[in-house]
Formats: sequence, structure tokens, C-alpha cells
Amino acid sequence: MKKITIAIHYHENSYAPKWIEYCEQHDINYQLVNCYDSDIMEQLKACDALMWHWGHSDYKAQLFARQFIGALEAGGFPVYPNAQASWYFDDKLGQKYLLESIEAPLVESYAFYDKPSALEWINKTSFPKVFKLRNGAGSHNVQLIKSRAKAIAYVNRAFGNGFQANHRGAVLADKWWHFKRDKSLKSFFNISRGIYRYLIPHQKNRELPRERNYLYAQKFIENCDHDIRVFVIGDRAVTKKRFVREDDFRASGSGRMTWDIGQIPKACVEIAFQTRERLGMPSIAFDFVMDQGEPKIVEISYAASERGFPDCPGYWNRDLSWTRTPLRVEYFIIEDLLKRLE
Repeated sequence: MKKITIAIHYHENSYAPKWIEYCEQHDINYQLVNCYDSDIMEQLKACDALMWHWGHSDYKAQLFARQFIGALEAGGFPVYPNAQASWYFDDKLGQKYLLESIEAPLVESYAFYDKPSALEWINKTSFPKVFKLRNGAGSHNVQLIKSRAKAIAYVNRAFGNGFQANHRGAVLADKWWHFKRDKSLKSFFNISRGIYRYLIPHQKNRELPRERNYLYAQKFIENCDHDIRVFVIGDRAVTKKRFVREDDFRASGSGRMTWDIGQIPKACVEIAFQTRERLGMPSIAFDFVMDQGEPKIVEISYAASERGFPDCPGYWNRDLSWTRTPLRVEYFIIEDLLKRLE
């Protein structure tokens, strides 16, 4: 019987190092490949599946990853993430329609693609509202707009010069906030790095296209001091509660969290399982907030940060029972892929 070989695209800041670790621990054949090579299809002929944890800030992956993964699946070649998960990754506009189509409990969301329609809505709606770019992570491209005047200014820019896909000012502000929170030497030096990158952007960020000619907004949930992150991989889910920053409304990227999500948010876990099953994605990370006691999805992603669940004490099973055990979410992902291949 032919032994399975897994193709892995390697990047240090991704799931790949742990996938390689798993393969070496369990005597699984793997081959490192480069998905950016012109002959990548030839490289994959010696393999049985591809694993590529591609990210939102990689302008090269943004150009072709979705189409490449879709092409592999069209030829019957297993790949993680699959085409369905890739298509909606880092695209909050697309996620709006996807979740609405299956009547998932999405936070009330609005999308406009011309300036007159956006201004007409602004003149009718109430404030504050949360305005977002369709891409980005860590809440960097998220703003709380508190007045009609600020909203009009935002729309003028959105349908004018647009916005940087990577908000350098927000990144620098985050590093300052982390220093105030941690008071550590590492966080202090991170401020200087943030200043450097604010003045001299990294090439990968300069190459990302500007975001313009649309407006995406969501209802602002008042008195919400946390969100619930649920990362579902197959029939297992890991969870955490993330608290908002001081004098802010954003939880993503705050670094303040607890593994104890409490009893009521178990409903978030059930919704996450149901939604993953309906969408046919191998894994989905959900951000939930509670709106008058009801769980509402803010956004989704096919994966969570590789730094997001390093010390998670256990996971939820599909029946919402709890298994306490040390874990690595990267291992769950490769285990599920191997099950498919077998």
C-alpha cells in the first residue's frame, strides 16, 4: 500500500512548523513545496494533499490563492483550506452574504457600493456604527463612527482615495497600548519597531491594493466588554473570551483573555458547529458578541492566529461535552485531513 505524502507550503509564521512537527512525530511522509513556483502543479504530482496556511497580509497569495485552491479541488486534489473556506477568507463583505444566505445569526450589517446610496443610508440611520474595511485582522481596519459628520467624511474617503489595506497608524497605536498594558522591555522595543514600520512600510504592505468604492458597517453593540472566539476544527471546538481594550470597544488584538467562557456562551459553540457543517469548511474561527443575550456572529475566518491557542486547556466535542487535555489546533487540522485521505 502506497504511503501518503503531504505537501506543505512552509512559512515560519503559520501552521506549517507544527504540521511538520506532527508528521515527524508520527512517521508521515511530507514534502515542502512552494505554492508561488510556476511549476507547483508538477511538484504536487508526487503528493496526495496540500496544506497551505496562507495569510491576509500576503499580497502574492491574495492574487491567486483562491483560484489555485479551487483549481486543485476541481481536479480532485485534497487541500487545506478548501475552496469554500478560501473564497470567503479575509472578505467581510462576502461573509455578510454567505451568513445571511444560511440565516446564521450575523450582527446587523450593511453594505453599499456607490456614494449616493451610502450617504442616503447615513442620513437615515442612527449612530454610533462600526465601520470596517472588508479585510484585515486584529481590529486594525475597524472604526467606531459616532456622528453623521464623521460618517460623511469616511464615505468621502471611501469613495475617493480610499484606505490602506494595512492601517499602520492602528498597528502603532496597538503597540503603544500593549506597552501600557505589559510595561515590559519587549513591548517597549516593539514601539520603536512600530514607529519604524509606520515611517517605512514593509514591502508586503505597500503592495496590497487600496480599499475603496464600498462602505461596510455593522450595528454597534453597547455595553459589550468582551467577545467569544470559537475555533471549530471538524467535530472539535476551542474557545476563549477576549476582553476589550481600555477605553475602547475592540476585543480582537487586545491580548486580554480567559479560557473560561462561562455557561451562556455555550450557545456560541453550538451555533459554530452548526454553521461549519452547513458551510462545508474543514475549520472556521468565529467571533461572537452577545446582543441582548443572543449570540451574534461578527465575522469568520478559516483559521485563527497560530499564536491564538497555545495553552488551551481542552476542547468541546460535538455534543458540547468538554475534554480537558493539552492540545495543538494545528494537529487537529492535519489529523482531519489524514482521515479524509484514508
